[in-house]
Amino acid sequence: MSLLRFCSCLINFRFCSCLINFTCIILLITQGIIGATFTLVNRCSYTVWPGILANADSSKLDSTGFELAPGSTRSFQAPSRWSGRFWGRRGCTFDPNTGQGSCDTGDCGSNQIECNGAGAKPPATLAEFTIGSGPDSGNQDFYDVSLVDGYNLPMIIEADGGSGLCAPTGCLTDLNRFCPNELRVGAGQACKSACEAFGSPEYCCSGAYGSPSTCKPSVYSQMFKSACPKSYSYAYDDATSTFTCTGADYTITFCPRVSSQKSSRDNSSPPATTGITNSGPQMGYTGSTDDGSVFGSSQQPNNYPKTGDGSWLSSFLVGESSRTISSFSLYNILALILLSFLTTCFQL
Repeated sequence: MSLLRFCSCLINFRFCSCLINFTCIILLITQGIIGATFTLVNRCSYTVWPGILANADSSKLDSTGFELAPGSTRSFQAPSRWSGRFWGRRGCTFDPNTGQGSCDTGDCGSNQIECNGAGAKPPATLAEFTIGSGPDSGNQDFYDVSLVDGYNLPMIIEADGGSGLCAPTGCLTDLNRFCPNELRVGAGQACKSACEAFGSPEYCCSGAYGSPSTCKPSVYSQMFKSACPKSYSYAYDDATSTFTCTGADYTITFCPRVSSQKSSRDNSSPPATTGITNSGPQMGYTGSTDDGSVFGSSQQPNNYPKTGDGSWLSSFLVGESSRTISSFSLYNILALILLSFLTTCFQL
């Protein structure tokens, strides 16, 4: 009788061990399928209505626009190789019965809380991402905060976990307070870019000015860069404005005001890339007071494809990522693992 119990325990132990190993393998595989979690945080004293726009080759997230009250957060799961942008809408009014309405800044023109595939009307501060960009770039995530389409509220991006530089980036300064009259929107709700305000090729980096060698920083983009040295200030501002990380989740914070433990660890500027100089002040990110202006700058290789509107993300060609497994390959792998599991665990 005791021998039977011993054999029964041995079988159960063997089965459980196989089951644990099988579960671990599945978790390791599916970890490559999951891209990144985006968490949006509103630290503003007012309600923000975030908008989300996925690029044409990426799937839509759980929402394209929603209300985020002061102190609230909301998270979204994005698959690997997802690319798109986030922004905050301000001064929105939506009819409680019809759901129709609009926003003073960052409006997407959908006449609804959901943006439904529409982007932000400038001026708007943008957070741009490509998750798992392909083997040629080391399967890295690329991210930036862009003022190329103007500015409407402070915003930062922080990476959580991951490997690589993974530096925080964004614009903490309230540019609306310092916006020149010729760029100011209304009573100071937002600050236009020079391209939006004047429409000339030298400000828009278009036509004869459509290359890095011909389109140079303007007095207006230099003003943006001085206030927010880590953010894109004009179309070819790659060197100090694009950041990389691998395997991270990301927090996008509207109106950041206090240092976090993570941010306090990032207390020195990243090393400069050879041959690239930085036009902005080099200060480490240590958080912010209400007036911002303590955000440092980082330097990245100037080798990311660009478009005339200043968004490297909109035309970024993503290759195959090691974090993504095709469904055909996945099914074959799972079938082999299951076959091995059954063979090992049930042949006694």
